[in-house]
Amino acid sequence: MSGITIALSKGRIFEETLPLLAAAGIVPKENPEESRKLIIETNRPDVRVVIVRASDTPTYVQYGAADLGIAGKDVLLEHGGAGLYQPLDLEIAKCRLCVAVPKGFDYQAAVKKGARLRVATKYITTAREHFAEKGVHVDLIKLYGSMELAPLVGLADAIVDLVSSGGTLKANNLEVAEEMIDISSRLVVNQAALKMKRDILQPVIDAFAGAIKSK
Repeated sequence: MSGITIALSKGRIFEETLPLLAAAGIVPKENPEESRKLIIETNRPDVRVVIVRASDTPTYVQYGAADLGIAGKDVLLEHGGAGLYQPLDLEIAKCRLCVAVPKGFDYQAAVKKGARLRVATKYITTAREHFAEKGVHVDLIKLYGSMELAPLVGLADAIVDLVSSGGTLKANNLEVAEEMIDISSRLVVNQAALKMKRDILQPVIDAFAGAIKSK
């Protein structure tokens, strides 16, 4: 395909990307929440959108199956960002990556050097680096969802997960013990595509940048 392919995930990232796409003159013809299609055409014959799982976006872009994509900083930290050009923080889908524990759990005492913690998370790489810097030994348990359940049933002492409002933590009698990283979504571009398709890609990147500035 001589045009460009944009990798997006459903939900918040897709919704918050629509105004940026519009600024670049790109309007998807269907809403992925209402359509089962995984490849969505746009009003521009040279641009299409592919719907992928959020954690897969960097992989699609890295290997050139998509020319550019939008991925959360949390996903990029886990992926490592190899082979990706990251020109823009889009300042959308903002939240925080946090350590959370049951209310009443003495986290400060638990993370004293030499302590050992069981931590449930899907962010294994980021969590390992975070606790290693603190000199805390952790047993990391990989989970893919319902993180909040892990401390409630004794699977883990703490969790590392994304927090936006904190409502889910509160509902499950958990609280933020430590804020690790501020998260937002980034534009990622395949480095080879940027060279080969610069005439189509650069105006899209510039339009995104202009839309962010004018917010």
